[in-house]
Amino acid sequence: MEISSRVLGQEHLSTLNSIGNLAYTLCSQGRLNEAEVLEVHVMETAKRVLGQEYHYTLIIMGNLAVTYLKQERLKQVGELEMQVMETRKRVLGEEHPHTLTSMGTLASTYRSQGRWKEAEVLEVHVLETFGRVLGQEHPSTIASISNLASTYREQGRWMKAGELFLQVIETRKKVLGQ
Repeated sequence: MEISSRVLGQEHLSTLNSIGNLAYTLCSQGRLNEAEVLEVHVMETAKRVLGQEYHYTLIIMGNLAVTYLKQERLKQVGELEMQVMETRKRVLGEEHPHTLTSMGTLASTYRSQGRWKEAEVLEVHVLETFGRVLGQEHPSTIASISNLASTYREQGRWMKAGELFLQVIETRKKVLGQ
């Protein structure tokens, strides 16, 4: 990190990426406070230098949301994920895979917060759109089915959850083989 910043400068994308990678590693090690400090620094710098809508800025915001999630700071998680999703909708469009992934991530946070209806609405939208755009057998579509099934399971809607989990298993067998 020090070599990168001396040669390229503190605000160069490669330097920010190196710091972001270090923060990701720290988060993976459970060193959440250290990760947060670096991620906030990288996010603020990326917003200022690269812009709010730049792809890397959105990635680091998502990484910070993961750190907040591990710290059980669900309010901040939802706020960051909402910003990322809204920006991707505006910049990439509502049907872009990155936008849909952001919607799915926000839905997962809603599920963690017990906000079942909001999670379900987003997950159904993500599932339908991935299915239409990428196809029913695409890994992102299959993951979306599983996410919706998890929401149903956590609501005690066992029949719907079971049907969807069975669909996931059957589709994976078909795509990946026995």
